[in-house]
Amino acid sequence: MNTSKTVLLSALIAAALLSGCKEDDSQQVTIEFMHSSVEQERQAVISKLIERFSQENPHIIVKQVPVEEDAYNTKVITLARSGALPEVIEVSHDYAKVMDKEQLIDRDAVKMVIASVGENSFYDGVLRVVRTEDAAAFTGVPISAWLGGVWYRKSALAKAGIAEPKNWTELLNAARSMTNTANKKYGIALPTAESVMTEQTFSQFALSNGANVFDAAGKVTVNSPEMLASLNYYRDLAQYTMPGSNDVMEIKDAFMNGTAPMAVYSTYILPAFYKDGSPQDLGFVVPTEKSPAVYGMLTSLTITSGQSKEETEAAEKFVTFLEKAQNSADWVLMSPGAALPVTKAVVETDSYKNNEVIKAFGSLPYELIAQFSHVQVFGSVGEKNFTRMGDITGSAILSEMVNQVTVGKQATAPALDKSQQRIVELMKQH
Repeated sequence: MNTSKTVLLSALIAAALLSGCKEDDSQQVTIEFMHSSVEQERQAVISKLIERFSQENPHIIVKQVPVEEDAYNTKVITLARSGALPEVIEVSHDYAKVMDKEQLIDRDAVKMVIASVGENSFYDGVLRVVRTEDAAAFTGVPISAWLGGVWYRKSALAKAGIAEPKNWTELLNAARSMTNTANKKYGIALPTAESVMTEQTFSQFALSNGANVFDAAGKVTVNSPEMLASLNYYRDLAQYTMPGSNDVMEIKDAFMNGTAPMAVYSTYILPAFYKDGSPQDLGFVVPTEKSPAVYGMLTSLTITSGQSKEETEAAEKFVTFLEKAQNSADWVLMSPGAALPVTKAVVETDSYKNNEVIKAFGSLPYELIAQFSHVQVFGSVGEKNFTRMGDITGSAILSEMVNQVTVGKQATAPALDKSQQRIVELMKQH
C-alpha cells in the first residue's frame, strides 16, 4: 500500500509539474508593432485586426506604436541604438535594405513566416524585391505595394487623336503633340526636382532600357551607354513638362486640374480620381523600351533581431495572422486602389471585390496587379538586391543629376560621369 501511495504521489507531482509547464508556456508576452498609420480611421482598422488576433492568441498582447512617416526612419535608428526596437515593424523594401545591412532584421523569423504563408501565395515578382543581397533570405514579409507608371486621361488623348503610347517614341510624340506652352498646357507632368520621386521615375525609364546602377558583380555602372541614352530621353521628355523643379504636389495638381493630360505618378492617384468622379477616364501605361519597367514600392512587415524567443515566436504568429486573406484585405483597403494586394487570395475576398473604389475602376486594379512581374528597381540585379542602393538613394546623387540636366540644362554625359565618380566614392565610405 505504501508503494502505491508513493507512486500515486509521484504521479500527482509529475502532473502538477506538467501543468505548471503548460502555464509557463501560455504566460503573457507583449510585443510592439510600429507602423506609419497615424490617422485615426487607419488606427481603428489596425486596432480591430489586433483585437481579432488577441481573441485567437489571448496570451499575446500587441501594442501599437504609430509614428509619422517623416520621422519614421530616424525613429528606427533611435530605438535600435537604445535596444528598444519593436518586435514587428512596417517598413518599405528600400528601408528594409538599410535595416538588413545594420543586422536589425531576424532573417530566420521572416523566412519562417514566408514559408508558412507559402511563396506561391505571392504574385510573381513580389518576393524578388525583398530578397536579401545574398538571395538567401528576405528583408520582410510583403503585405501591400504601390506601383508607378504613366497615367493618362483617355478622353484627352482621344480628343487629340492620339493612341495609347506603347513605347518611348510614342510617349515623346504624344507629350510633344499635347504641349501648348502659350496656353500653359503641357503634354506630361514629369518629376524633375532633387527628390526621391525623380529618382524612382527616372529608374523606370533607365531600367526599361537595360541600364542599372550596378551589374551582377556589384560594379557601379552609372555611366553606361544605356544610362546615357535613358538620361538623354528623360531630358527630351522634360521639355514637355511644367517649367521649374516638379515634385509630388506639382505633378498631382497638374494632372488633376487638366494642365497635363499625362503624368508619371503612383497608384495613389486612384483615390483622387475616384473623388473627382471620373474613374473610367484613367488609363495606365508602363515605360517600355527594351522591356517594360514598373517602379514598385513594397510595404513589408519585418521582424527585428535581438528579441527573446517568446517575443520572436509571438511576432511570427502576429505577422502570419496579418497575411491571412481577410486580414490582408482589411490592411490593403485602408487605401483602396492606392495600395495593391501582394497575395493572390486577397482579390478573392468579398470585401475587396465589393469595395466601391475597386469596383468603380473596373478592370484597372487587376491590370495593375498583373504588372508585379514587371517590377524593376535600381540596385536589383537578377535575384540580388544590393543593400548599398539605400545609401545612394539617401545621397540624392541620381535625382540631383536628373535635376541638373532637365531644369539646369547641363550636358548629359559630364553629369553622368560626375554621378559615377560620386557613387564610387560613396561606396568606398560604406
